[in-house]
Amino acid sequence: MDRLDAFKHVAAQASRGDLAFPTNVNASIRLQEALSDPDCHVEAAAKLIQADPLLAARTVAIANSVAYNRSGTEISSVRSAVQRLGVRTLQSLVAALIVRQLGSKITDPALQAMSAQLWEHTAHVAALAQVIARRVTHVDPDTALFTGIIHEVGAFYMLAQADAYPGIMQGDPEDWVEHGEMAIGRGVLRKLVVPEAVMASVEAMWVGMRALPPENLGDTLLLANDLAPVPSPMHQRPGATTQAGARTIDFAIGEGTLDEILRESANDVQSLFSVLML
Repeated sequence: MDRLDAFKHVAAQASRGDLAFPTNVNASIRLQEALSDPDCHVEAAAKLIQADPLLAARTVAIANSVAYNRSGTEISSVRSAVQRLGVRTLQSLVAALIVRQLGSKITDPALQAMSAQLWEHTAHVAALAQVIARRVTHVDPDTALFTGIIHEVGAFYMLAQADAYPGIMQGDPEDWVEHGEMAIGRGVLRKLVVPEAVMASVEAMWVGMRALPPENLGDTLLLANDLAPVPSPMHQRPGATTQAGARTIDFAIGEGTLDEILRESANDVQSLFSVLML
């Protein structure tokens, strides 16, 4: 099976919902489904999070990050962290866990390096998206964080499957864009029960159209992607700004500018990024 046939094969499986997840990923997906239940309240969420020691530690860490701890009062219990963050932010943390679990199953050193760079890129995008949403576009910051975390989940799934298709990731990156990204991405996002608005915003990422100043969740994600200091190793999206060019993006926001907001929010971005990289 050549590279293109392999992409098409995995894409066809994803389109049918025939996705092969490791056991620990399936457990995290069940946790995500439980948190998505409208009847899942703080007490129930805290019990669910406490069952996973790594997730519990990350929950407390992000609750104490600059972005979520405006008072400067540190907390040490999962229950208090859940109360501070809310269930939607917990969904972002579980999504991050799922993505990292997919990457942890990769054995090929070259693919591991791609996965590590892809996660670093993802963490930057998620942290920037949360701040841009809060300070610029005024869409829901928790949704922006979640969208940033899952926007490359299809690529992580492909990297996790690539060991079974030797050489699939060697060659023109546009082959992934043309034959894999959308079909595989949609399949994995559906499996994660991602809301339609988030799905549409990720699809805007694939198309690559962004308004300046940004107006909606899709624009927020695209701008965060362009500003991320670490690029995706999978491909450069259509019409993307180069990393050098991204640093020149600026526009007026009220009486300030994007550049001023990003400088003022640098600690927030770095704090969120650091927690996601744990």
